[in-house]
Amino acid sequence: MHSLSLGTWWIHIASVIEWSLAIILMQRRGLKGMALAMLPALVSATAACTWHLFDNAESLRSLVTLQAWATLVGNCTLALAARQLLPTKVT
Repeated sequence: MHSLSLGTWWIHIASVIEWSLAIILMQRRGLKGMALAMLPALVSATAACTWHLFDNAESLRSLVTLQAWATLVGNCTLALAARQLLPTKVT
C-alpha cells in the first residue's frame, strides 16, 4: 500500500463512502434510475482502490481495464439518467 500517500488514500476512501451514501439517498428520494446509473461509477472507484491496495500488482492489471469500462458506462448511464430528470418541453 506504499504506492499512495495517506492523504490520497483518505480521499479515495472518502469518495467511495460519499458515492455510496449518495446512491442510498437517491434511492430514498425515489430516484431509483439515478441510483442505478451511479453504480458503474462506484464499481470503477472500487476497482481503482482495490488495484492500489495490492500495490498495483501486474496480476491485477485487468482491474485497470474494468475501471476504464466502468467509468465509460457510468458516465453514459449518468448522462441518460440526468436527461430523464429534465422536464419535458412544453410547446
